[in-house]
Order: sequence, then structure tokens, then C-alpha cells
Amino acid sequence: MLFSEILGQDYIKSHLTQSVDNGRIPHAQLFVGPEGSGTLPMAIAYAQYILCKNSNGENNTGNESCNLKFGNLSHPDLHFAFPVTTSDKAKSHPVSSHYLEEWRLMLKEQPYGNLFDWYKYLGVDNKQGQIGVDEAQDIIKSLSLKSYEGGYKVMIIWMAEKLHTAAANKLLKLIEEPPSKTIFILIAEDEEQIINTIRSRCQILHFPPLAEQAIKEALKSKYDLNDTAASKIAHQSNGNFNKACDLVYQDSEDIQFETWFIFWVRSAFKAKGNKAAIHDLISWSEDIAKTGRETQKQFLQFCIDFFRQALLYNYSANNLVFLEPKTESFKLEKFAPFVHGNNIMDISNELQDAIYHIERNGNSKIILTDLSIKLTRLLHKKAE
Repeated sequence: MLFSEILGQDYIKSHLTQSVDNGRIPHAQLFVGPEGSGTLPMAIAYAQYILCKNSNGENNTGNESCNLKFGNLSHPDLHFAFPVTTSDKAKSHPVSSHYLEEWRLMLKEQPYGNLFDWYKYLGVDNKQGQIGVDEAQDIIKSLSLKSYEGGYKVMIIWMAEKLHTAAANKLLKLIEEPPSKTIFILIAEDEEQIINTIRSRCQILHFPPLAEQAIKEALKSKYDLNDTAASKIAHQSNGNFNKACDLVYQDSEDIQFETWFIFWVRSAFKAKGNKAAIHDLISWSEDIAKTGRETQKQFLQFCIDFFRQALLYNYSANNLVFLEPKTESFKLEKFAPFVHGNNIMDISNELQDAIYHIERNGNSKIILTDLSIKLTRLLHKKAE
């Protein structure tokens, strides 16, 4: 992967290539950045720069056959670990090596994809994946062998916050004192979810969201959009190129999430003293509970973002508002006054608690019904 194919992040590209050129490669790094900011493509390009002995800040000057192997992600000294779960392909003890075909397909089609996209490629979006103890054992085994080409070995661990605690503890010693010429690149969206003992052993590199201009130019180049359409989508994407691509195809899960959200807040608002609306909330909870847990968590995170956007609109911070509801009968300016400083923290905390309990396999129907009843009270709370 060429560095020039990665959107923006010029300072990080320069920092990484210069560290290799100067022979100062940290043995363990943690790339932290929001979804769609390019952490995974950057890690792959960085690995290619190291393994193929490229120079001058680009991946086209070193070993030609090595660069070709990276074209289809088949270099024998490049290793991946990512969240997996049981499926028809691996009914027990699933590890990343079982799913390399799907992984390469996703990287080819959606290099900026998120965990939700990955589960769709696996066909298991009703389950939650993790990087477990079996995976940790596989990592230890593969990195204990000599490199095929006599140089470096690179292990990229994607969504490192999904490392099971037992797996993380198993890898601690290896990350702290890896074999000679072995490099770990951990990738995460939320570094706080990674246990401290792992974080403290890594050099952390923070990726900012992508600039609107970088997304706009990429959309014009990739999808042949006109300037106006590209500008609008780039603004709505909020620095997330994965979301921008979804919006081009009108394939974003946000469109379905918006429909659920609008029905939910309208029912919650009407539910005060209205039995029929309470029934609507219960049936809504049942419908959402039938979807996969990852979908439920994604939806609740969407709700948090929607409420924050409404709050910003309510307090006239319009230059920070990127959300544009697709539902014609729903206007953000009419909804915004109901989200204010006196209820936003409570709403946000309730949504985060619901995500926490769903992640830990709580009964989704009960969690969502409880959340709906609390939302009814909070939406009617007066601004002070």
C-alpha cells in the first residue's frame, strides 16, 4: 500500500518513514484514532516500508517482489490478529488464520472499514468477537519462528481493545521483550479499553479525524462526484472516510438507525400519560432486541451522537453541527430545544450504561425497555 493512497495524516506519514530511515523503529506501537481515520491502512503501509526496505517516504523504491506481495497482503512476515468469533467456518476455538480470506477481501474493498463492517464480512453480525487466548497462543507461536526473508517480522493487532484480559496477560512478556527484529503495531479506537500493562509497553501515536478537504478530494477522485456533493458528504462524515463512502452509496447503517431513533424519541415524548405510546416503546424494544448485539451497540452510539448534535444546535454552535436528518418530517431545529444542559448528561449516561450491559450479554429487551422509560422522563425535563 502506497503512503500516497492514504488520506491526509501527512505529519504521521513523515514521522513513521523518518523513524525507519533513521533506524529508530520502536518494537511496540499503539495507533489510536477514531473510525475512518486511516489507522489500519497506515499500519500496513508502515509495515511494507519496513519489510520491503523502501526509502524516500514511499513504498515503491525497495524490493520489488516484496512490494508486490504486499499488493495482495500475502507477505509471509506480515501477521494479523483481529476480533473473531465462532461461525460455520470455525465452530470452536476461532483464530484470525481461519478468516484471512475474508480479511483480505475487506482490506481490498473497505480498508477504512469498522468492526461492524468486519462482522458483516464474517456473516456473524449477531455475535460479538474478541481476540482470545487461542489467538494469543497463535501469535506467540508464529513470532517465535525465524522470519522467512531474514529481516523483520511485523504483527498488526487490529481493534486491540477487543483483547481478552487473559490473552493480553499472555502477550505481556512478548510485547515487552519481543524476539530480535519483531515489531508489534496495535490499533485501537479507544485506548482506555486496553489494559494499562499493555498500554505502558507501547509508544502511542494519536491519529486525528480526517480533514474535510482530504475527504472531499478523495470522494471526487474515487466516485467522480461534483464539488457540491463531495463537500456535503465530507461535512456529514465528521472526519470519518468509512462513513463518507457509506453515504455515497446510501448504504450507511445510519439511515436505518435514524428511522429507529425518530420513532423512539417520538414514542418516548408521547408516552407521558399515554398507555398506547408505552406499548409502542415496548414493541420498539422487542424489535431492536431481535438484531445482533453489535448492531444494538452501534445504534446506541448513534443515539449518543444524535443527542450531542441536537445539544450543539440548541446552543447555537452551528459550525459544529454536521448531522442532516434524512427524514423529511423530522427537523433538528424542532427537536434540539428538548436536549439541554439539564438532561444531556443523564441521557448520555443512560445510553452508555445500556451499551455496557448489552456488551456483557444482558437481556437486550429488558435493557432497552428500561432505557425507553427513562428517556420518557428525561425528554420532559425542563431546562433550568
